[in-house]
Amino acid sequence: MQAIKGILLYVRHNYTCSIEITDSIMSLKSESTQSDNQANVTPSSVKSQREHSHGHSHHGHHHHIDPSSSRIGWAFLLNVTFTIIEFIGGWLTNSTAIMADAVHDLGDSLSIGTAWLLNRAGNKKATERFTYGFKRLSLLAAMLNGIVLVCGSVWVLIISVPRLFAPEMPHTEGMFLLALMGVAVNGVAAYKLSAGKSLNERVLNWHLIEDVLGWVAVLIVSVVLMFVNMPILDPLLSIGFTLFILYNVVRNIQTTLTLFLQGVPDEALHDDIRQKLINIEYVGAIHHLHFWSLDGEQHVLTAHLVLKKVLQPDHLVKIKCEVAECLSEYALAHTTIEFEFPDEACRDD
Repeated sequence: MQAIKGILLYVRHNYTCSIEITDSIMSLKSESTQSDNQANVTPSSVKSQREHSHGHSHHGHHHHIDPSSSRIGWAFLLNVTFTIIEFIGGWLTNSTAIMADAVHDLGDSLSIGTAWLLNRAGNKKATERFTYGFKRLSLLAAMLNGIVLVCGSVWVLIISVPRLFAPEMPHTEGMFLLALMGVAVNGVAAYKLSAGKSLNERVLNWHLIEDVLGWVAVLIVSVVLMFVNMPILDPLLSIGFTLFILYNVVRNIQTTLTLFLQGVPDEALHDDIRQKLINIEYVGAIHHLHFWSLDGEQHVLTAHLVLKKVLQPDHLVKIKCEVAECLSEYALAHTTIEFEFPDEACRDD
């Protein structure tokens, strides 16, 4: 018993059971694979290697242009420029439908501009106060954009529904020309954002898809109305497309709200990670496994691994490397793993 207590005191004095495995997971995996004398690796050398690679990772991270901000910036520039053209065109053609679209696009431009600023701010380095950085600002932008889009869709429905009972004939030639421009401009902007994977970009993409579909509706109606006196087609198409967009935006808002509340971003991935960790040698149980996301892309994992028995320091280093290798495929932004010995009381219970 005295020997075991001595080992425990030694391990707890020289090694922290809380092992942070951050961006260096891939580097650590490479180092452990390339080493011909892994058994002789000391904990201090592993720690210094991890800190060294971690520092280089962040150095490279802050010297490249964020593609997400670039895509959102292009979308903003295209959208705000065409919004001005819409207002002028709506006034020249005396078309209330185009003026309504212009007001809607103005709201989109404001939302995209806000998202652009928040997305750029989200790439700032972590501080003493905001230790995880500012990535969650993009979630805030996604939520604001979703709310604006819901309000805009409701407003379009409020305008369109009464026109089912009192349809008005617009200036078809002017509608046709502006519709062609609208499809082209918003289509290019939507295409640029379609390459993005962040929740913020997906919500913004729905903004632009709504605009494209709206202008397609205007284009179809303008062509039909050149030959047929059926002005009711305009509100019918507007209502149909608006309901379709509203359904998808509400789903994105639900996803954003889940991430805001630190819900599990992917349940299947959560279960897969748990299974991979429990399969590691000497790991007997797992608890306090928390899996959440900063912005829908960069995920965070914390967990307590209960070891089957008290291990020597070199075995702890080996398990540490196995955990790093196990989690490397998931590209987690932040990972904190704590080892607990048998019969040790968990401080978080």
